[in-house]
Amino acid sequence: MRYLLLLLISAPVHAASVVPNFTSGTVTSETTSRTEVTEIINIVEYSNSTSYTTSGTNINIPGSPGVGTNYTQVVPGQAFQFTETVMTPGIASETYIERNTVIDSKTNSISVFTQ
Repeated sequence: MRYLLLLLISAPVHAASVVPNFTSGTVTSETTSRTEVTEIINIVEYSNSTSYTTSGTNINIPGSPGVGTNYTQVVPGQAFQFTETVMTPGIASETYIERNTVIDSKTNSISVFTQ
């Protein structure tokens, strides 16, 4: 009974409304990043047979050239050029590439809000 009396005597409770104290605002952000990539490319080409090539100017190249063939000038005493290449089995060529790439990026954003 005492408690009932206490409940009847207590004052009523009212909620007060909350009003924000700002009318607008902005939020800005900045993001930066760096990416570094190192690529290494190593290409090795192999030959599994023997090849023979020859070329030139003012040179008489017979129908079946080969190692040890006797070549002669077309016009003796004149200028000439002669190339003979013999490739045996093994590494024919090797290519090595090292490439470094750096990517820097920056992103700025802004958000505006009002009430």
